[in-house]
Amino acid sequence: MRPGARRWRLRWRLPQRWRARRLALVAAVVVLLAPAIGVATVEEQRARLPPPAECTDPVEGIWKSHAYYPGHGQWYIFTLTVRRDPAQLGKLSGTVHSHYWVGGPQDQEAPPCRPGGYHQTVIMPAEGTVDGMRIHFGGTSWRNDQTFCGPPTASYYPDVFSGVIDPAILEFQSVNNDGGPMVNYPTVFRRIRCLGEDEPPTVVVEAPEFYPDTTGCGCDLL
Repeated sequence: MRPGARRWRLRWRLPQRWRARRLALVAAVVVLLAPAIGVATVEEQRARLPPPAECTDPVEGIWKSHAYYPGHGQWYIFTLTVRRDPAQLGKLSGTVHSHYWVGGPQDQEAPPCRPGGYHQTVIMPAEGTVDGMRIHFGGTSWRNDQTFCGPPTASYYPDVFSGVIDPAILEFQSVNNDGGPMVNYPTVFRRIRCLGEDEPPTVVVEAPEFYPDTTGCGCDLL
């Protein structure tokens, strides 16, 4: 074999090896990013929740979540009202309230109604069980509650949450399985009120009618 021919093949093998390495690197990045792209993470959900409420019972109370699901392009705020059955302390009842809208990652609050927008609430009677701190709690049926934008909800899969309450931080760390598109979606709840407590008033701050001219101040970069 001529030396020149051998060197020619080596020159072609080297780029192929580098291409393989680049493909392996891209695949590794995709795997690492997949949880963030596919479903909401525990950490970013936790950051949106209000401070926890300490109650006498570690399970009963009003529990709230606030999550964005990129795969659906939707935000969900779930509110669970959880009560024990006095006759069977391992049995739970209450409601699941689902408040959801279409939006992007920046739409942490529901955007104004616009063409193609969708913003609804539904309410579900719920039941479940508790064994120690392990909870299974979810809707048994559903009905429309409020329609803010778009046509009323025509079909809805009742949400069912399973997981464990961490009494140290007063969180219910669950996954949502609704029997439809949501399969093991991480959903973090924090107890925000005890049963029987009044809901704190909602403060609405309206924008001022006049904004000063900020041209040239670089404020749009803040």
